[in-house]
Amino acid sequence: MRLTHLADYAVVMMTAAARRPGERLSASALSEETGVPLPTAQKLMQALGRAGLLEGQRGAGGGYRLARAAQAISLADIIEAVEGPIAMTQCSDGATDCALDTHCRVKPHMGLVGQKVRGALQDVTLEELSI
Repeated sequence: MRLTHLADYAVVMMTAAARRPGERLSASALSEETGVPLPTAQKLMQALGRAGLLEGQRGAGGGYRLARAAQAISLADIIEAVEGPIAMTQCSDGATDCALDTHCRVKPHMGLVGQKVRGALQDVTLEELSI
């Protein structure tokens, strides 16, 4: 399993925000600090805001900051904000267009695999990543 560029960039941006708790940061500032291209940073900050991980304020003195403490945000939270639910295979999220579907004995267990992977990612906090 490999994170997409967007998920990777989201983790990088969230760790940068976590190192400056309570401070409102603009997309431009985070882009400059992290090297994430500005349009991508803007898109990610909106997605992270919709997921309740960042809170934004418009106007003078506006920007984004963590919506909750870094120890209360997990790596799973960040990845799911950008990628959607964590699923190891197509069939683990209910898709049934696989050629092996009628004979597959693994499919019933793939949900458990996804839960275990998500649990491992849930155990890693933003606070740990931002040290």
